[in-house]
Amino acid sequence: MQFFYWLALLVIIGIAIFAVQNSTASSIVMKFLMWRFETSLIYTILGSFGLGVFITLLFWIPRAIKTSIRSKELKREVKNLEAVLYKPASLRQDGNKIMEP
Repeated sequence: MQFFYWLALLVIIGIAIFAVQNSTASSIVMKFLMWRFETSLIYTILGSFGLGVFITLLFWIPRAIKTSIRSKELKREVKNLEAVLYKPASLRQDGNKIMEP
């Protein structure tokens, strides 16, 4: 699966290089408050796409880290509960032995 992600990344980079090298679009002017930017349309589109990916990662990474930590905690809890569940009756701390048939 990871191979396909790397392949997709290479294809996207190739498309971006192709678009930049073959850009014949005229310049556009972007205004924001008191700033004025003049740039090619393809750079505006690629910059917007890159900024969108960056903002998405900013929101996704903390959630992924939190999920990973929670997953490790739950695995540890399952391991502890399995150890208690499968411990022989003679070694249990509660003193109640289970009657085995």
